Amino acid sequence: MRRNGEVGAGGRRGCTDALRGGGDERRAIVVDVVEQGEDSAAQWRRARELVAAAHRITVLTGAGISTGAGIPDFRGPNGVWTRDPRAQRLSDIDSYVSDPEVRRLAWESRAEHPAWDAVPGPAHRAFVDLAGSGRLRAVLTQNIDELHQRAGLDPSYVLELHGSMFGTVCLSCSASGTMRAALERVAAGEQDPHCTECGGILKSATVSFGQALDPEVVRESQRAAMDCDLFLAVGSSLSVHPAAGFTDLAVRAGAGLVICNGEPTPYDGQADVVLRGSLDELLPELLSVPPDENRPPLRTWADPRTW
Repeated sequence: MRRNGEVGAGGRRGCTDALRGGGDERRAIVVDVVEQGEDSAAQWRRARELVAAAHRITVLTGAGISTGAGIPDFRGPNGVWTRDPRAQRLSDIDSYVSDPEVRRLAWESRAEHPAWDAVPGPAHRAFVDLAGSGRLRAVLTQNIDELHQRAGLDPSYVLELHGSMFGTVCLSCSASGTMRAALERVAAGEQDPHCTECGGILKSATVSFGQALDPEVVRESQRAAMDCDLFLAVGSSLSVHPAAGFTDLAVRAGAGLVICNGEPTPYDGQADVVLRGSLDELLPELLSVPPDENRPPLRTWADPRTW
């Protein structure tokens, strides 16, 4: 049985009642990282020990990591869909294909998306530093804003589960293009630009609800989840599958699990430590921990000795 620590940077609270989840008795302690008492300091040390002991860290990032860069999330208290549930139709493939008005609104939304002007924050840059230490296995991201790459992270580390908003794809012939080129046509008066190759419906190169993820991206993400000794879930509600399921894979393969998110997730009961607070403050501090020179050898699902 693991003992969990749930650490909160903004809660100003002490311990809460035990939380249970996943069919196993587990304790989640809500503590304050900023005003640390003895218990909270011990739990923060536990999180840092997990990072220090890790040889390979796989990261799953969600919308919460980009809110500090000015890109709102979807399901949070001030999320896009929380404030306007109708906006979710723009991300539904059936609505997009069947309704020209949805497509017109989607193109307007793409032109105004805050990702065009967003600047990567300290949380994004923390993964660049982690890669430099040689311990980053991969970043599996649910985000479409490319802020990981713009922070300086080598694109070979990044697996974009839901695609990128900076490209376009034809739903008929799969021809690809740049979002800037499509938006130039919108600015010139085309409210719903179609594919220049076949006339088919054009959309952003992102995965909408009702569309399947790229199978090769899924396979690579599965490998990264099973081939790490620490899985870090950051800024994700862990409520959208199959992305959330990579957390299960990592835990079943024997990896430690640290969750950093502003709201509770369905996987908090499986985590070794749950951190609450500003990701731009937490992640640089957490991931700056140097590796423990006395850590045991790497053993992951990919190691035949664990089979």
